[in-house]
Amino acid sequence: MSTRPPTPSRRTLLRAMAALPASAVLLGELPGLAGTALAAAPPSGSATRYTIVPFLNSNDGTVNVYQSDDATDFRLLKSSAYTPPSNRIRDASVFKHTDGYYYLTYTTHTWQDVSTTIGFARSSDRANWTFLYDYTVPIANLSRAWAPEWFVDSDGSVNVIVSCSVTSNEWIFTPYRLRATNSALTAWSSPVALSGIGSNHIDTYILKVGSTYHAFTKNETAKYIEYATASSLTGPYTISRTGDWAGWGSYREGPSVIQLDNGGWRIFFDGYGDSTYYYSDSYDTFATWSAPTALPVVSGTARHFTVIKETVSGGPSLAKNVTRSFQSANYSTRYWQTQSSLLNLPVVTGSSTAAEKSASTFTVVAGLADSNGYSFRDSSGNYLRHWDFRARFDANDGTSTFAKDATFIARTGSSSGAIRWESYNYPGYYLRHYNYQLRVERAAGTDLFRQDSSFVPVGAWG
Repeated sequence: MSTRPPTPSRRTLLRAMAALPASAVLLGELPGLAGTALAAAPPSGSATRYTIVPFLNSNDGTVNVYQSDDATDFRLLKSSAYTPPSNRIRDASVFKHTDGYYYLTYTTHTWQDVSTTIGFARSSDRANWTFLYDYTVPIANLSRAWAPEWFVDSDGSVNVIVSCSVTSNEWIFTPYRLRATNSALTAWSSPVALSGIGSNHIDTYILKVGSTYHAFTKNETAKYIEYATASSLTGPYTISRTGDWAGWGSYREGPSVIQLDNGGWRIFFDGYGDSTYYYSDSYDTFATWSAPTALPVVSGTARHFTVIKETVSGGPSLAKNVTRSFQSANYSTRYWQTQSSLLNLPVVTGSSTAAEKSASTFTVVAGLADSNGYSFRDSSGNYLRHWDFRARFDANDGTSTFAKDATFIARTGSSSGAIRWESYNYPGYYLRHYNYQLRVERAAGTDLFRQDSSFVPVGAWG
């Protein structure tokens, strides 16, 4: 609990904007500034779940499984969750099929070796996997079939996009589409090259928004992730963004794009050149992106993965229009308390004064900016909100900014009954105590941060 440097003021943050990429300013990369994207709450009792199944920087013979409720703080579900009976497992892509099973497809050999097959496995729970088969991609003179990626089209068809090279030039890859011809995913159509993307592109990831197919693909010469669009899955694609168009840098690969709860889009990619895994967000359908940020926990450990998103049952819920006190999950004698309009975490006991107990009692109400979220009133009718990243209580001034500042999203806490409170307009930032003061801070991915940001709703002191 050592003292840290003070949080910068908004004026300081505004001055810092000049040093940011234009995309960061346009997208509200600095939370609280104009243009900041808003996080949407899952329904009460439900939770968002993101799953990744990466191979390891230290071992391409197995994969770990991680999950997250905010697409930032991934936690290990199971280490060495799947080891194929032979060969390797790299570049694993995961999706959930209509039969209720999760399926993996993956590269079967290390990069130095000839690799004419892609592997398949499935699981009912994401933790325990069963090998299905290795599939030989039917391309004449095939040298390597790498980085297969699932793509489920809007008509329900299941496809795999795989990067292939031939023996005459083993390092020049072209993306191909394989389409499943049965629901068991055991039979596949003949490979069709994606027109317009062409050779020398690898790790092609596709998603569809409306009627447009969007492809993110690595140029294997320039080492940049490029961007293309088409009106058909197999093309022709038009590559419209090349070079360092998004500000992600070079020596980047393995792009995977997912839509966040707040409606924005997040790309994850492997910064293999500097051994860092990154994410970056867009809120204008891929035109501009925030500055790349290292992904906590898995960065430096995980390699090339894709992400799936689900809404699952069992998320946190808390009754509204009731009074509660909030106990620290890791300092059980300490509770939220209003002190000179600021939210602090002092010791509260049965011998505390009536005024102290009243200041530690709050009315839980529907979120001012999102009724699925939560807002908190103190005994004087002021609302908990963040300002300069500090948690404090102020009168509702009726503005949309205040409503967003005063709304929090319930995420599962570090212990049974505990809840973490994510800021509505600072996605990925949580109420966290430090030096017994409450602030809104970016998730660090550590056990200590999760504990410091977890609070247990209990019966009201006042």
